[in-house]
Amino acid sequence: MAQNPKDWLVVVNPNAGIGKVGKDWGKISRLLDKHAFAYQAVFTEGPGHAIDLVAESVGDGTRKIIAVGGDGTMNEVANGIFKQKEAATTDITVGMISVGTGNDWVRTYEIPMEYEKAIQVLSKEYTILQDAGIVSYYNSSYKNQRYFVNMAGLGFDGLVAQKTNADKQRGKGNPLLYIKHLLKSLFSYKSSNTILIVDGKEVKGLYFSMGIGIGKYNGGGMKQAPDAIPDDGLFDLTLIKDLSKWSIVTNVRRLYDGTIKKYHKVETLLGKKIEVACKTPILLEADGESLGHSPFSFDIIPQSIRVVVNEKKWDQVKRHAQKTE
Repeated sequence: MAQNPKDWLVVVNPNAGIGKVGKDWGKISRLLDKHAFAYQAVFTEGPGHAIDLVAESVGDGTRKIIAVGGDGTMNEVANGIFKQKEAATTDITVGMISVGTGNDWVRTYEIPMEYEKAIQVLSKEYTILQDAGIVSYYNSSYKNQRYFVNMAGLGFDGLVAQKTNADKQRGKGNPLLYIKHLLKSLFSYKSSNTILIVDGKEVKGLYFSMGIGIGKYNGGGMKQAPDAIPDDGLFDLTLIKDLSKWSIVTNVRRLYDGTIKKYHKVETLLGKKIEVACKTPILLEADGESLGHSPFSFDIIPQSIRVVVNEKKWDQVKRHAQKTE
């Protein structure tokens, strides 16, 4: 699968977006041709396949990658980049044509959902270096690690993602699947007594949900980390304390309008290294992918992955960098 480093590897997840990628790939490929992209397309065959495809292709010379799919596809592409040892991760450029059900990574960078507009963004190749996170977690007694580039959800978020992804794997997906499981899980989930160590400082509480953000969004447009800056070398933590089901329902709008931090049952913190332990194990999702259970350990990897953004966001990042120099 040797490639010219100037050509793009297009990693296509045909099952993403409840099969929408598979249906729309012909249209997407014609648009890539229209905009004179030199590329090779590879198709994933199941969970984790994109990780191996990317690692192998980088070893064969690839330095430019487009993920066609959802947040999970982008997550696997990023993990493939970190898995390989042939090139510095910052020497590899990653862009996205988002066709998932959540589309949360692209929201932070205001990358259009419309295929041709997204491809026009890719063609200009305005890039920034964003942070990545690495999380250690457990499956039964086995310790595992995973990189992520947008947000990790713990507790309630992890349970909703597990149920949503299980339905997707059974072919029961629909655009409202996440919301369905969010509402159903409200009546079964119990908050957890949790100890967090954030950059050496201990924080204790009875928490319903915890978000650890590089980007701002999760859950298909919920702004759970509204102030997150994806290249500042810090995680944004949003800790939602134990609260009644009625309080959750009446305040869910805050997750969409960015006012979640103003609610008195919410704590926010910044940190580079986070450890999480619970009396009763809780579940984890990262970039929408269901992973495992606590205890967890998170570390930030500052400005470690090069991503294509729209020109407006690129200009904002550059102006902010000049102000802080």
